[in-house]
Amino acid sequence: MPFELRIALRYLFAARRQLFISVISTISTLGVVVGVMILLVALAILTGMQGELRSRILGASSHLSIYKGGGEPFGDYRDVIAKLGGIDGIEGAAPVLYGKALVSSATGSGLVTLKGIEPELEANVTEFAQKMMVGELMRLSEPEKPDGNVGNVGNVSGEELRRELPPVIVGEELAMTLGVFIGDVVKVTSPEGHLTPFGMLPRTRSFRVVGIFALGLYNFDNSWALLHLPDAQRLLGVGDEAMYVETKVFDIFDVERIEIEVMKAIGSDYGSMNWKETNRSLFSAFWIEKVVTTIFISFIVGVAALNIVASQIMIVMNKTRDIAILRSMGASAKSIMRIFMLQGAIIGVAGTAVGAFLGVSISWVLDHYRLIAIPEDVYQVAWVPFKLLPWDFLLVVIAAPLICFAATLYPARRAAQLVITEALRFE
Repeated sequence: MPFELRIALRYLFAARRQLFISVISTISTLGVVVGVMILLVALAILTGMQGELRSRILGASSHLSIYKGGGEPFGDYRDVIAKLGGIDGIEGAAPVLYGKALVSSATGSGLVTLKGIEPELEANVTEFAQKMMVGELMRLSEPEKPDGNVGNVGNVSGEELRRELPPVIVGEELAMTLGVFIGDVVKVTSPEGHLTPFGMLPRTRSFRVVGIFALGLYNFDNSWALLHLPDAQRLLGVGDEAMYVETKVFDIFDVERIEIEVMKAIGSDYGSMNWKETNRSLFSAFWIEKVVTTIFISFIVGVAALNIVASQIMIVMNKTRDIAILRSMGASAKSIMRIFMLQGAIIGVAGTAVGAFLGVSISWVLDHYRLIAIPEDVYQVAWVPFKLLPWDFLLVVIAAPLICFAATLYPARRAAQLVITEALRFE
């Protein structure tokens, strides 16, 4: 063991008569431990929330949406889909039609976003097919008719219940609000009305519930309903038209390049919007929150570094005679500097190692067992997810020891600049 390291360890674990210095060194180490641990846990929370929400949002919506200039529904959506099929990076494309409506049942009602889809194509774009709690997405293309005699249910007549009805799939929370299950009938009222002798009247149609989905996003599960595209077109009073062609790409982080290729293929009559633009405010807020949190929690490590400076200065003042003796025995100024720099490095490395172990362990336990529950209607997820990215981990475990090492430079330089004769005379 080099003599500089041996002396550095001896000074760190000072004797009882120098207990105060030893306590300061211990507090400095604990400061690094706590700072690294909290910083890793905080980064894991922010990254986990961002990743979980991004995964769920992109599972419920498209990666890239194509629309007609002006935002009006367009009838040549099949041609657009055919052109998209030849573009590298596109995994699937599907036409959709959106609208607002009031959905009511015998026991409840609610305002919803209607999404008209072609289930065979939609399965290649979103995760509705995989997120079905009950029923299948493909049932949307089949009219529903119950067996046997059916009586009146609430405001829906038995005759209406017995005839074939267009199908609808609702979210889990919406189904609970309406009090409906598979086979139940709901009435859907669209504000896109039709002209009558009495003025504009809303369109109302009855639908039979054929499935219930659970995306894990409260806003979707509580206020979305899926219709077959032709049924949505009739309800909303449009022809054979779609509002968007939604696409899924293989690599979500390559979507800008693919978007350029798409626009070259379909022409200037269309516009596009990728998932980053659609969710810009949400993910920008996450990024700002992550940066600000990192800066403020890093102050804990900074305070620990100040403690290191203070403890090193006290050690230098206390060990003036030892330093002079070492210099008179032939130790160079660089060796003296190395002794005190090693002390800071030991505190930084030891504190970072323990803090990193605790931070990773706590994050894993909290994520694996889902111990922190949160209101789903506020945060869109029912529990706090933790995910620590490798580069976040490396940034913390590299930066913390460097900060501690930098904190030793001033006291180490002061120790190396002591004049031997002056130090011995005052001792």
